[in-house]
Amino acid sequence: VHVPQIGEKKQLIKMAQSNAKLHLNERALVKEKAERNRIPHAVKELKEHLKLDRLPRRIECFDNSNLQGSDPVASMVCFVDAKPRKSSYKRFNIKTVEGPDDFASMKEILTRRYSRVQKDGEQIPDLIIVDGGKGQLSASVEALKEIDFYGECEIIGLAKRLEEVFRPGMSDPIMIPKKSSALKLLQHARDEAHRFAINFHRQKRSKRTVKTELLDIDGVGKKTVQKLLMEFGSVKKIKKAKKEELQLSIGKSIGEKVYNYFAD
Repeated sequence: VHVPQIGEKKQLIKMAQSNAKLHLNERALVKEKAERNRIPHAVKELKEHLKLDRLPRRIECFDNSNLQGSDPVASMVCFVDAKPRKSSYKRFNIKTVEGPDDFASMKEILTRRYSRVQKDGEQIPDLIIVDGGKGQLSASVEALKEIDFYGECEIIGLAKRLEEVFRPGMSDPIMIPKKSSALKLLQHARDEAHRFAINFHRQKRSKRTVKTELLDIDGVGKKTVQKLLMEFGSVKKIKKAKKEELQLSIGKSIGEKVYNYFAD
């Protein structure tokens, strides 16, 4: 095969190659745009069942977690086009509520979340899901009204027992067919929020238990605990540390006490 190296024919070949690359790039862009615009069936079905004004392409779902009121936390998970968007997940320490009060906890986290959305100009979801029935939904609506966010997007409550969906202003729940992709999407979001909240709660409780255990050692205060954790990274590593390493970190006397406490 003869490939021209100079002259007009070489320029024609260059032009043909350039056009071919351009065509391939255009096709790739068209395909990418089509993928972005392809709406999952579950999203379309959910809009129909809930009679929403717009497609729920971005969903934010919330759940609380506490053990008899201790270490209360909450989570928010985000789904975009029916798929988890883990980079947008958020965890919350409950700051203003004492004891096991799910309604007040939900009010707090929705207030914090959507005050921040308004302040920072973050993307507004198409649908908010709260884990609970009428009471939880009412508390959530009240929170959104107090910060002038109510009406910016749709909000529903998903009750666990019968998988009933509640909407503001509707006395009767919506029953979505059990085998529908719409209900599966709601369940997936709710279960993911629950999993994320439970994991965060366990981490928080574990850290508190660890700190309490270290504080039981005679002569060890909060500053010493912080120093040990900064130095060794975890209680497991503190337990395995040599006496000399502990003494080098927190002093001869207290280092020996910590070593003896875990050696016994």
